[in-house]
Amino acid sequence: MNFLRAFVAFSRPHTIIGTSLSVLGLFVVARAFQDLPLSFNGHFWLTLFACLSANIFIVGLNQLTDVEIDRINKPDLPLASGAFSIATGRLVVGLALLGAIFGALSGGFYLSLTVGISLMLGTLYSLPPIRLKRFHFWAALCIFTIRGLVVNLFLFLNFMPADIPARIPGHVWALVAFMFGLSIVIAWFKDIPDHAGDRQFKIRTLTVILGPNRVFGFGNLLLISCYLGMVVLSLKGLAGINNWILGIGHALPILLIFWRMRRVEPQKPSSITRYYLFVWMLFFFEYLLFPAACYWGNPA
Repeated sequence: MNFLRAFVAFSRPHTIIGTSLSVLGLFVVARAFQDLPLSFNGHFWLTLFACLSANIFIVGLNQLTDVEIDRINKPDLPLASGAFSIATGRLVVGLALLGAIFGALSGGFYLSLTVGISLMLGTLYSLPPIRLKRFHFWAALCIFTIRGLVVNLFLFLNFMPADIPARIPGHVWALVAFMFGLSIVIAWFKDIPDHAGDRQFKIRTLTVILGPNRVFGFGNLLLISCYLGMVVLSLKGLAGINNWILGIGHALPILLIFWRMRRVEPQKPSSITRYYLFVWMLFFFEYLLFPAACYWGNPA
Protein backbone atom coordinates (compact mmCIF):
# COMPACT_ATOMS: atom_id res chain seq x y z
CA MET A 1 0.00 0.00 0.00
CA ASN A 2 2.88 2.37 0.72
CA PHE A 3 4.30 1.69 -2.74
CA LEU A 4 0.88 2.21 -4.33
CA ARG A 5 0.36 5.54 -2.57
CA ALA A 6 3.84 6.67 -3.60
CA PHE A 7 3.24 5.55 -7.20
CA VAL A 8 -0.03 7.50 -7.37
CA ALA A 9 1.72 10.63 -6.07
CA PHE A 10 4.64 10.07 -8.46
CA SER A 11 2.17 9.87 -11.37
CA ARG A 12 0.70 13.30 -10.43
CA PRO A 13 -3.03 12.36 -10.30
CA HIS A 14 -4.35 15.63 -11.75
CA THR A 15 -2.34 15.05 -14.95
CA ILE A 16 -3.49 11.41 -15.13
CA ILE A 17 -7.13 12.50 -14.83
CA GLY A 18 -6.57 15.21 -17.46
CA THR A 19 -4.99 12.77 -19.91
CA SER A 20 -7.69 10.14 -19.34
CA LEU A 21 -10.50 12.66 -19.88
CA SER A 22 -8.85 14.08 -23.00
CA VAL A 23 -8.61 10.60 -24.55
CA LEU A 24 -12.21 9.83 -23.58
CA GLY A 25 -13.48 13.23 -24.72
CA LEU A 26 -11.83 13.12 -28.13
CA PHE A 27 -13.05 9.56 -28.64
CA VAL A 28 -16.63 10.78 -28.05
CA VAL A 29 -16.13 13.80 -30.34
CA ALA A 30 -14.83 11.54 -33.14
CA ARG A 31 -17.65 9.03 -32.69
CA ALA A 32 -20.25 11.80 -32.71
CA PHE A 33 -18.74 13.29 -35.87
CA GLN A 34 -19.09 9.89 -37.56
CA ASP A 35 -22.61 9.47 -36.09
CA LEU A 36 -21.55 6.20 -34.45
CA PRO A 37 -22.66 4.77 -31.10
CA LEU A 38 -20.25 4.81 -28.18
CA SER A 39 -18.52 1.44 -28.01
CA PHE A 40 -15.14 1.31 -26.33
CA ASN A 41 -13.12 -0.83 -28.69
CA GLY A 42 -9.58 -2.14 -28.39
CA HIS A 43 -8.12 0.88 -30.14
CA PHE A 44 -9.59 3.17 -27.45
CA TRP A 45 -7.98 1.15 -24.65
CA LEU A 46 -4.65 0.96 -26.49
CA THR A 47 -4.70 4.74 -26.97
CA LEU A 48 -5.46 5.27 -23.29
CA PHE A 49 -2.62 2.94 -22.25
CA ALA A 50 -0.08 4.63 -24.54
CA CYS A 51 -1.07 8.16 -23.46
CA LEU A 52 -1.07 7.34 -19.73
CA SER A 53 2.33 5.67 -20.06
CA ALA A 54 3.69 8.77 -21.80
CA ASN A 55 2.15 10.93 -19.07
CA ILE A 56 3.88 8.95 -16.30
CA PHE A 57 7.19 9.08 -18.16
CA ILE A 58 7.01 12.88 -18.57
CA VAL A 59 6.01 13.74 -14.99
CA GLY A 60 8.38 11.11 -13.58
CA LEU A 61 11.35 12.37 -15.57
CA ASN A 62 10.60 15.89 -14.36
CA GLN A 63 10.73 14.70 -10.75
CA LEU A 64 13.97 12.79 -11.30
CA THR A 65 15.67 15.96 -12.55
CA ASP A 66 14.08 18.22 -9.91
CA VAL A 67 14.70 16.39 -6.62
CA GLU A 68 16.59 19.26 -4.97
CA ILE A 69 14.07 21.88 -6.15
CA ASP A 70 11.13 19.72 -5.06
CA ARG A 71 12.56 19.45 -1.55
CA ILE A 72 11.78 23.18 -1.34
CA ASN A 73 8.69 23.51 -3.54
CA LYS A 74 6.98 20.11 -3.21
CA PRO A 75 8.55 18.20 -0.29
CA ASP A 76 5.69 15.65 -0.21
CA LEU A 77 6.51 14.21 -3.64
CA PRO A 78 7.88 10.62 -3.40
CA LEU A 79 11.46 11.32 -4.52
CA ALA A 80 11.76 14.51 -2.48
CA SER A 81 10.32 12.87 0.64
CA GLY A 82 12.23 9.60 0.25
CA ALA A 83 9.10 7.45 -0.26
CA PHE A 84 10.66 6.43 -3.60
CA SER A 85 14.36 5.90 -4.12
CA ILE A 86 16.02 7.34 -7.20
CA ALA A 87 16.46 3.79 -8.51
CA THR A 88 12.72 3.10 -8.13
CA GLY A 89 11.89 6.35 -9.88
CA ARG A 90 14.17 5.47 -12.77
CA LEU A 91 12.62 1.99 -13.04
CA VAL A 92 9.06 3.40 -13.17
CA VAL A 93 10.06 6.01 -15.74
CA GLY A 94 11.85 3.41 -17.89
CA LEU A 95 8.87 1.02 -17.85
CA ALA A 96 6.50 3.89 -18.67
CA LEU A 97 8.68 4.85 -21.64
CA LEU A 98 8.63 1.28 -22.96
CA GLY A 99 4.85 1.10 -22.50
CA ALA A 100 4.34 4.40 -24.32
CA ILE A 101 6.52 3.37 -27.28
CA PHE A 102 4.93 -0.09 -27.54
CA GLY A 103 1.39 1.32 -27.37
CA ALA A 104 2.11 4.07 -29.87
CA LEU A 105 3.72 1.80 -32.46
CA SER A 106 0.83 -0.65 -32.08
CA GLY A 107 -1.80 2.06 -32.51
CA GLY A 108 -0.98 3.54 -35.88
CA PHE A 109 0.35 6.77 -37.37
CA TYR A 110 -1.60 9.43 -35.46
CA LEU A 111 -1.18 7.75 -32.07
CA SER A 112 2.55 7.41 -32.78
CA LEU A 113 2.64 11.10 -33.69
CA THR A 114 0.80 12.09 -30.51
CA VAL A 115 2.97 10.02 -28.19
CA GLY A 116 6.23 10.66 -30.07
CA ILE A 117 5.92 14.46 -29.98
CA SER A 118 4.82 14.36 -26.34
CA LEU A 119 7.78 12.20 -25.31
CA MET A 120 10.22 14.40 -27.23
CA LEU A 121 8.94 17.67 -25.73
CA GLY A 122 8.64 16.15 -22.26
CA THR A 123 12.27 15.04 -22.44
CA LEU A 124 13.51 18.40 -23.73
CA TYR A 125 11.49 20.12 -20.97
CA SER A 126 13.24 18.32 -18.12
CA LEU A 127 16.50 16.73 -19.18
CA PRO A 128 19.86 18.53 -19.13
CA PRO A 129 21.63 20.01 -20.94
CA ILE A 130 18.69 21.52 -22.88
CA ARG A 131 16.20 21.58 -19.95
CA LEU A 132 13.66 23.94 -21.51
CA LYS A 133 11.88 24.45 -18.20
CA ARG A 134 14.63 26.96 -17.34
CA PHE A 135 13.10 29.42 -19.81
CA HIS A 136 9.51 30.56 -19.31
CA PHE A 137 8.59 30.81 -23.01
CA TRP A 138 9.97 27.41 -24.00
CA ALA A 139 8.56 25.77 -20.87
CA ALA A 140 5.08 27.08 -21.63
CA LEU A 141 5.51 26.14 -25.31
CA CYS A 142 6.08 22.49 -24.36
CA ILE A 143 2.91 22.39 -22.25
CA PHE A 144 0.49 24.16 -24.57
CA THR A 145 1.87 22.36 -27.63
CA ILE A 146 1.13 18.97 -26.08
CA ARG A 147 -2.09 19.75 -24.20
CA GLY A 148 -3.46 22.32 -26.63
CA LEU A 149 -2.44 21.21 -30.11
CA VAL A 150 -0.99 17.70 -30.33
CA VAL A 151 -3.50 15.88 -28.13
CA ASN A 152 -6.62 17.48 -29.59
CA LEU A 153 -5.66 17.36 -33.27
CA PHE A 154 -3.92 14.01 -33.52
CA LEU A 155 -6.09 12.05 -31.08
CA PHE A 156 -9.19 13.16 -32.99
CA LEU A 157 -7.60 11.90 -36.21
CA ASN A 158 -6.42 8.79 -34.36
CA PHE A 159 -10.06 7.88 -33.67
CA MET A 160 -11.20 8.49 -37.25
CA PRO A 161 -11.27 5.58 -39.76
CA ALA A 162 -8.08 5.21 -41.77
CA ASP A 163 -10.01 5.06 -45.05
CA ILE A 164 -11.53 8.55 -44.55
CA PRO A 165 -9.39 11.49 -45.74
CA ALA A 166 -7.96 13.34 -42.74
CA ARG A 167 -9.69 16.64 -42.01
CA ILE A 168 -10.39 18.66 -38.89
CA PRO A 169 -13.97 20.02 -38.63
CA GLY A 170 -14.61 23.57 -37.43
CA HIS A 171 -15.87 22.65 -33.96
CA VAL A 172 -12.70 20.64 -33.26
CA TRP A 173 -10.61 23.68 -34.20
CA ALA A 174 -12.68 25.62 -31.64
CA LEU A 175 -11.75 23.04 -28.99
CA VAL A 176 -8.09 23.26 -30.03
CA ALA A 177 -8.11 27.06 -29.66
CA PHE A 178 -9.81 26.91 -26.27
CA MET A 179 -7.52 24.23 -24.85
CA PHE A 180 -4.49 26.05 -26.28
CA GLY A 181 -5.37 29.10 -24.19
CA LEU A 182 -6.28 27.07 -21.11
CA SER A 183 -2.98 25.17 -21.35
CA ILE A 184 -1.06 28.46 -21.38
CA VAL A 185 -2.85 29.44 -18.17
CA ILE A 186 -1.95 26.09 -16.59
CA ALA A 187 1.68 26.54 -17.67
CA TRP A 188 1.81 30.00 -16.05
CA PHE A 189 -0.05 29.12 -12.84
CA LYS A 190 1.95 25.92 -12.32
CA ASP A 191 5.02 27.98 -11.46
CA ILE A 192 3.46 30.58 -9.14
CA PRO A 193 3.59 28.44 -5.95
CA ASP A 194 7.13 27.32 -6.81
CA HIS A 195 8.71 30.74 -7.25
CA ALA A 196 10.89 30.48 -4.11
CA GLY A 197 12.66 27.29 -5.19
CA ASP A 198 12.77 28.34 -8.84
CA ARG A 199 14.44 31.63 -7.93
CA GLN A 200 17.00 29.85 -5.75
CA PHE A 201 17.92 27.41 -8.54
CA LYS A 202 17.83 30.12 -11.25
CA ILE A 203 14.79 28.72 -13.12
CA ARG A 204 13.55 31.81 -14.98
CA THR A 205 9.82 31.20 -14.94
CA LEU A 206 7.42 33.99 -15.81
CA THR A 207 6.58 34.28 -12.10
CA VAL A 208 10.25 34.82 -11.20
CA ILE A 209 10.51 37.53 -13.87
CA LEU A 210 7.19 39.37 -13.37
CA GLY A 211 6.07 38.37 -9.89
CA PRO A 212 3.08 36.28 -8.73
CA ASN A 213 0.48 39.07 -8.82
CA ARG A 214 1.08 40.04 -12.45
CA VAL A 215 1.16 36.46 -13.69
CA PHE A 216 -2.05 35.74 -11.78
CA GLY A 217 -3.70 38.77 -13.38
CA PHE A 218 -2.55 37.96 -16.92
CA GLY A 219 -3.55 34.32 -16.53
CA ASN A 220 -7.09 35.15 -15.41
CA LEU A 221 -7.49 37.65 -18.23
CA LEU A 222 -6.57 34.93 -20.73
CA LEU A 223 -8.76 32.39 -18.96
CA ILE A 224 -11.85 34.59 -19.09
CA SER A 225 -11.11 35.50 -22.72
CA CYS A 226 -11.11 31.79 -23.65
CA TYR A 227 -14.55 31.31 -22.10
CA LEU A 228 -15.94 34.47 -23.67
CA GLY A 229 -14.63 33.32 -27.03
CA MET A 230 -16.55 30.03 -26.78
CA VAL A 231 -19.72 31.89 -25.76
CA VAL A 232 -19.38 34.13 -28.83
CA LEU A 233 -18.87 31.09 -31.07
CA SER A 234 -21.98 29.48 -29.63
CA LEU A 235 -24.02 32.61 -30.42
CA LYS A 236 -22.74 32.60 -33.99
CA GLY A 237 -23.49 28.88 -34.21
CA LEU A 238 -21.03 26.06 -34.80
CA ALA A 239 -22.02 23.21 -37.12
CA GLY A 240 -22.01 19.72 -35.66
CA ILE A 241 -22.52 20.82 -32.06
CA ASN A 242 -25.31 21.74 -29.64
CA ASN A 243 -24.75 25.47 -29.27
CA TRP A 244 -27.04 25.77 -26.25
CA ILE A 245 -24.86 23.35 -24.28
CA LEU A 246 -21.73 25.06 -25.60
CA GLY A 247 -22.88 28.59 -24.73
CA ILE A 248 -24.39 27.98 -21.29
CA GLY A 249 -21.62 25.57 -20.35
CA HIS A 250 -18.98 28.26 -20.99
CA ALA A 251 -20.93 31.23 -19.61
CA LEU A 252 -21.50 29.83 -16.13
CA PRO A 253 -17.80 29.10 -15.37
CA ILE A 254 -17.01 32.79 -15.96
CA LEU A 255 -19.03 33.67 -12.85
CA LEU A 256 -17.26 30.93 -10.90
CA ILE A 257 -13.85 32.21 -12.04
CA PHE A 258 -14.64 35.76 -10.83
CA TRP A 259 -15.83 34.41 -7.49
CA ARG A 260 -12.80 32.17 -6.97
CA MET A 261 -10.12 34.65 -8.12
CA ARG A 262 -11.26 37.26 -5.58
CA ARG A 263 -10.44 34.83 -2.78
CA VAL A 264 -6.84 34.13 -3.89
CA GLU A 265 -3.64 35.59 -2.46
CA PRO A 266 -1.02 34.90 -5.17
CA GLN A 267 1.85 35.46 -2.72
CA LYS A 268 0.71 32.52 -0.60
CA PRO A 269 1.67 29.14 -2.14
CA SER A 270 -1.23 27.28 -0.49
CA SER A 271 -3.77 29.80 -1.79
CA ILE A 272 -2.54 29.82 -5.39
CA THR A 273 -2.11 26.03 -5.37
CA ARG A 274 -5.82 25.62 -4.58
CA TYR A 275 -6.66 27.98 -7.44
CA TYR A 276 -4.28 26.14 -9.77
CA LEU A 277 -6.12 22.89 -9.03
CA PHE A 278 -9.39 24.74 -9.68
CA VAL A 279 -8.09 25.59 -13.16
CA TRP A 280 -7.35 21.90 -13.64
CA MET A 281 -10.97 21.22 -12.68
CA LEU A 282 -11.99 23.56 -15.51
CA PHE A 283 -9.70 21.54 -17.78
CA PHE A 284 -11.43 18.31 -16.71
CA PHE A 285 -14.88 19.84 -17.15
CA GLU A 286 -14.12 20.91 -20.72
CA TYR A 287 -13.53 17.31 -21.78
CA LEU A 288 -16.97 16.45 -20.40
CA LEU A 289 -18.80 19.54 -21.65
CA PHE A 290 -17.50 19.71 -25.21
CA PRO A 291 -18.05 16.01 -26.04
CA ALA A 292 -21.57 16.30 -24.57
CA ALA A 293 -22.27 19.25 -26.87
CA CYS A 294 -21.03 17.16 -29.81
CA TYR A 295 -22.89 14.01 -28.82
CA TRP A 296 -26.19 15.87 -28.46
CA GLY A 297 -25.43 18.26 -31.28
CA ASN A 298 -26.66 19.02 -34.74
CA PRO A 299 -25.58 16.96 -37.77
CA ALA A 300 -22.15 17.98 -39.08
